[in-house]
Amino acid sequence: HYAAAQKQAEPAVLQPTPQPKDDFQEELVVRPLHSGDIYASFQFRTLWETDFMRGNKVSHYRLFPKSLGQVISKFSVRELHISFTQGYWRTMQWGQPYLPSPPGAELWVWFQDSVTDVDATWKELTNVLSGIFCASLNFIDSTNTVQPSASFKPLGIGNVTDHRFLRYATLPREIVCTENLTPWKKLLPCGSKAGLAVLLKSEKLFHSSFHSQAVHIRPVCQDWQCKTTSWELRQTLNVVFDLHNSGQGKREWSLFKMFSRTLTEACPLASSSKIYIDITDNPEQFELSPATSLLSQAMVLGDRRTFSVYDLTQQDTFGSVRSLNLLIRWKSTEGDMLRPLLHAERYVAGYGLQTGEIHTLMYNHHPYRSFPVLLLDSVPWYLRLYIHTLTVTSKGKDNKPSYIHYQPSKDRVRPHLLEMLVQLPPNSVTEVTVQFERALLKWTEYTPDPNHGFYVGSSVISSLVPSTVAMDTNSTRERPLFSSFFPCKEESSYFVRVYTEPLLVNLPTPDFSMPYNVICLTCTVVAVGYGSLYNLLTRSFQIEEPSPGLAKRIANVIRKMRGVPPL
Repeated sequence: HYAAAQKQAEPAVLQPTPQPKDDFQEELVVRPLHSGDIYASFQFRTLWETDFMRGNKVSHYRLFPKSLGQVISKFSVRELHISFTQGYWRTMQWGQPYLPSPPGAELWVWFQDSVTDVDATWKELTNVLSGIFCASLNFIDSTNTVQPSASFKPLGIGNVTDHRFLRYATLPREIVCTENLTPWKKLLPCGSKAGLAVLLKSEKLFHSSFHSQAVHIRPVCQDWQCKTTSWELRQTLNVVFDLHNSGQGKREWSLFKMFSRTLTEACPLASSSKIYIDITDNPEQFELSPATSLLSQAMVLGDRRTFSVYDLTQQDTFGSVRSLNLLIRWKSTEGDMLRPLLHAERYVAGYGLQTGEIHTLMYNHHPYRSFPVLLLDSVPWYLRLYIHTLTVTSKGKDNKPSYIHYQPSKDRVRPHLLEMLVQLPPNSVTEVTVQFERALLKWTEYTPDPNHGFYVGSSVISSLVPSTVAMDTNSTRERPLFSSFFPCKEESSYFVRVYTEPLLVNLPTPDFSMPYNVICLTCTVVAVGYGSLYNLLTRSFQIEEPSPGLAKRIANVIRKMRGVPPL
């Protein structure tokens, strides 16, 4: 009886608690561009079946980085999106990117509805992220933070759309360098020791025309019925290598030429490790070696593209040399790139240093369909907008926005926020113009190089663009990571977010050499004038007889010996 009782008690004591499942996938997409440049996009996705929202303390981390997990649980973050970009994406030359980002640093966060003081949590979160990514995110404050009402919706699951729990900020002057890439690579399960991350050599990545690294955290559904949820961490890195900056000038690219590395193995912790080469234009324009028989089709930005797939988990991919070095060689330079249907640009007009105009141009290249776009502008407080001068014109006629949300700025407290829903006519250019006045800053508010100018963040344009090909909405089918980030339920359109150029505006700047001259002159007057007068008033004068010379002292000694009075 004792043995039977002990046998029944053992499972209750020794039964291990089930650990949450996690999964890691990595992939590289290479897209040859018609200009001879090449676009490489890395995506690393970590899925974790755990829940930070219910207040559960998570202490066991395997693939998900612990630093980000603690940030999610401590600050009650529902979604976090952060990007660091060096350079500007040339939409008309390169097409639409898989994941867009503005120049500089961008951060937008959805907090849970349990957060009571969102502003204080936001400020503390930016300081923590500044330390994690070694960036200047601590300069984010109320003067460059806005609460968009419609432009940024949750990309994960959840019906919380109260914009009081949303914060958005940009730092257009943020410089991205190796010190930002190193902590980004440390978040990967294999680091930069194995898998596709081996190719991330900083001296090659930053010697490029465009470089962008991002981290996206959101809750997603585990299955199509959404009975269980998971946290998704998606780390992306996009880079465009310029043909003329490569040094050789040949229309030929390889992994070694791009990254100075070749691939020898997949990440041991990855369940999927693949390389996709866009061969939609092949074999007319370029050839690919070594060739592969594994092909895949995917819907990317409303277009059906064909890819050659290299599975790094299969040993046959590396061949007999145990190394994979893909080679892309152009055979023909003919062919035109399909123009993006949505494109935007922005510039500053006017003369002088008092008033000016901000012009935003939005292009709809679709030949016969119109579609609405949502424009978001965040302008610093020292550019005082005249909203009564706001004009929206398309094809020479006024285009009345159907939705306008404007929040005026407060000096040294918050920026301007302007959101508009505008209908773009087919094959047209829509121009948004608003006048502004430059404010005078205090001399302590100027940057160390004020004559360089002040940066204004990029405009954000969000839209559902009509698709030329019917989209597949079957979410259960396995699809590449780069084609499944933005949720879209309509078959006839796809979601696109476009960023314009940041603006560089000159403000009235005083001559900072004049205070230096005044300080020098004042110090000279004080030192010479007051110093001399003080010396005369406090010095004590005494009359002292000069000491006799050596000859006179000798003569007095002789006269004293002779009994003669001294001289």
